[in-house]
Amino acid sequence: MKYRRYPKTDLIVSEVGFGLWTTSTDWWGKMSDAQAVALLHKALDLGITLFDAADTYGNGRSEEQLAHAFSGRRDRVVYATKFGYDFYNYAGERKGQQEIPADFSPAFVRFALEQSLRRLKTETIDLYQIHNAHLEQIASDELFALLESFKSEGKIRYYGVALGPAIGWLIEGIEAAEKRNVTSIQMIWNILEQFPGDEMLRAAYGVKADTGYMVRVPHSSGMLEGKYSADTQFAAGDHRRHRPRSWLLNGIQKVEQLRFLETRERTLGQAAIQWLLAEPRIMTVLPNIYDEEQLTEFAKASDTVPLTREELEKISALHADNFGIEEAPMKYKGTMSFETAVPR
Repeated sequence: MKYRRYPKTDLIVSEVGFGLWTTSTDWWGKMSDAQAVALLHKALDLGITLFDAADTYGNGRSEEQLAHAFSGRRDRVVYATKFGYDFYNYAGERKGQQEIPADFSPAFVRFALEQSLRRLKTETIDLYQIHNAHLEQIASDELFALLESFKSEGKIRYYGVALGPAIGWLIEGIEAAEKRNVTSIQMIWNILEQFPGDEMLRAAYGVKADTGYMVRVPHSSGMLEGKYSADTQFAAGDHRRHRPRSWLLNGIQKVEQLRFLETRERTLGQAAIQWLLAEPRIMTVLPNIYDEEQLTEFAKASDTVPLTREELEKISALHADNFGIEEAPMKYKGTMSFETAVPR
């Protein structure tokens, strides 16, 4: 495993991190807390140190899993978590995987922080992220003053923004880097879904912001693992079941054109991570992990052969031509957001 330091901080993270969305919710299949803790232990053994949770994942469950896994080893791991959703008052079933109401008032945010600290059984959170921030939150001097006060109080070390729920939110990402110069921005970015991540990175370079990026969905919901076929069926509770069949069929066609990235030294899934790590502003990558075999494959990606210039250029050419596939335009949702992912 290799490690990177967020710009102008002492926050060092593993190039491959672990997101607890898969272990604490049922959207990738059911997993017991014992199974989750075993995976988290294995992740640390493989060199993973960055663990990304959210207070709303499983209504507190992801943070509790971290506390159970790393009691007595807190100094060896980096805790990233998120705040904003009011699951305390809206804790019922999320029909259709819809977003629940959020609350960014100072009183609620301080309450949410104290509850996260309690569940994590820690005195400080390494990276505290605004969950699925909108422009209203990015523009809130009051919210960012509160986050600064949390730093002064020693309750958090750094803060950032997690963008979503879909792949868009271009303006929010640019404003967060340019106007707030946050430590971290979490976004979706992968070989198949390069917009608007590439635009956000280009803008950050333009204003010389000291922002590092955390990437989620690096395999385009599993597509870039290269294991889907036209016969693939997703379980009833799996969020991918709700996607149109064209997503599966078109994705398979694109992946077949990326098979040149597979070598004796790396899998396609590892190459997808190396494509992200070729960008120096990417601090850590959060693959969706739901079993030990997959965890081992992705954790080893950091040490596989980096992509060559020729490979990177070929990927750019394929993407520029949309892999030669004509697709119906995606629907806009919210502020520059595409309706291609479920709320997270």
